[in-house]
Amino acid sequence: MSSGTTREESGEYEVRVGRHLDDRWGEWFGDLTMTREPDGTTTLRGRVADQAALHGILIKIRDLGMVLLAVRRFDD
Repeated sequence: MSSGTTREESGEYEVRVGRHLDDRWGEWFGDLTMTREPDGTTTLRGRVADQAALHGILIKIRDLGMVLLAVRRFDD
């Protein structure tokens, strides 16, 4: 964590999972944009309110039995 950054800060995140998600799961991930990649993975991207919200997304991925490939935060 860099100086000046708090755990409560919102941010733009990209989460990549190891298979394609069906459209029906789009609502489950709220405002995140879901993109099925040509390599068979799915990328979820969007603004996350705070670290608790990010952990909630990761729990949903775990509950679906998905393989988490990457989590990336983009600077504003």
